[in-house]
Amino acid sequence: MRFIPHVTVATVIEKHGRFLMVEEHRDGRLVLNQPAGHLEEDESLINAARREVLEETRCSAEITGVVGIYLFKAANGTYYQRSCFAGQFLQEHPEMELDEGIVRALWMTLDEILARSADLRSPLVLDCIVDYLTKPHHSLDLFR
Repeated sequence: MRFIPHVTVATVIEKHGRFLMVEEHRDGRLVLNQPAGHLEEDESLINAARREVLEETRCSAEITGVVGIYLFKAANGTYYQRSCFAGQFLQEHPEMELDEGIVRALWMTLDEILARSADLRSPLVLDCIVDYLTKPHHSLDLFR
């Protein structure tokens, strides 16, 4: 059998010391995540990141850089390759519906996220935020 990881994107957006997060239903529980999701056919990773932010938070964002590229093996044995981006909040679109499964978008401080660490969808959520805060961001030119 051929190994095929799931290709996903996530975006870290910070505004006034708060991070844009989503609460979503996953496996019968409420979890926290960045705006994130799967790459769709004929879509660039950057466009996927923009789309996921909009669909999951009703916010448009400018994708400004690359935080990191991660490989994660979930408890069920599925592998995910996550491209994590940095983004800048542009505008909220309250008339839009949130994606199915998303309960709400919220702005949280790092301390609030840490206090709910048991609710994180995966360890990648915190890894991406820590890397966003402590490591250099890379140019979008990294992706061709």
